Amino acid sequence: MERKKASDFPQELLNLFDKYVHGDIERRDFLEGAKRFAVGGVTVAALYESLKPNYAWAQQVPKDDPRIKAEVLSIDSPNGNGTIKGLFARPAKMSGKLPTVLVIHENRGLNPYIEDVARRFAAANFIAFAPDGLTSVGGYPGDDEKGGKLFGTVDRAKMTEDFIAVAKWLKSHKDGNGKVGSVGFCFGGGITNTLAVRLGADLNAGAPFYGGQPKAEDVAKINAPLMLHYAGNDARVNAGWPPYEEALKANKVDYAAFIYENTQHGFHNDTTPRYDEAAAKLAWQRTLDFFNKHLRA
Repeated sequence: MERKKASDFPQELLNLFDKYVHGDIERRDFLEGAKRFAVGGVTVAALYESLKPNYAWAQQVPKDDPRIKAEVLSIDSPNGNGTIKGLFARPAKMSGKLPTVLVIHENRGLNPYIEDVARRFAAANFIAFAPDGLTSVGGYPGDDEKGGKLFGTVDRAKMTEDFIAVAKWLKSHKDGNGKVGSVGFCFGGGITNTLAVRLGADLNAGAPFYGGQPKAEDVAKINAPLMLHYAGNDARVNAGWPPYEEALKANKVDYAAFIYENTQHGFHNDTTPRYDEAAAKLAWQRTLDFFNKHLRA
């Protein structure tokens, strides 16, 4: 399939697809709304297919990359769903204790894109774990649409406890240096903000990408430095940023925030047309520099 860019689509259509992806409308509602954009011989079905993820594009670090070792592990989560599986990735040749990073997926479960992000951290000399919040319902089903439906069936509070269990497991890992950071995308960005509140001083750095914000009254509990990435064309998430920033300032939280102009929600996800290569690479390098600063010292 030809790879398209966000600029190939009307913003209204991208906004409609964003509503579908985040469960605000059903697929049939998206298809009905997309009819007015199906012009010039382009069908609604073709529009839908061109906006969906293509995981053939997601692999920057191959599964058999000699620089890394990756395996599926199951972590105990007594306060959550009992256990949570995920991809554990680390450098093939380790020297000394390394910082650890929790990589949290979007609202679809642990798909190939997020697995690749975990491998990217391993290639950058971090120990990474990307948990699958769908573990309790059989795991990511290999299809984002099915994953999204399963996602809605999992107890959200228990899923949050699963991620907390992984963060604590990473922080105490025998090969880790005792410091843990969290990075998350979309839903995972919101969870990274939540972990900053819930874990306090036990989280050493957080880098949420276009994530939902915590309540202003909870911001006082945040101890970790934060690096926040937002898409310019993301009114839904960005509406929560001004009060969040006000609370961060009021509570003297160490933070840096970046809004990437003319980008879409999901701009780091290199499997969809919303991907913006320049913004994604810049945000990724900033995140690596941020974690190197706060997790290696």
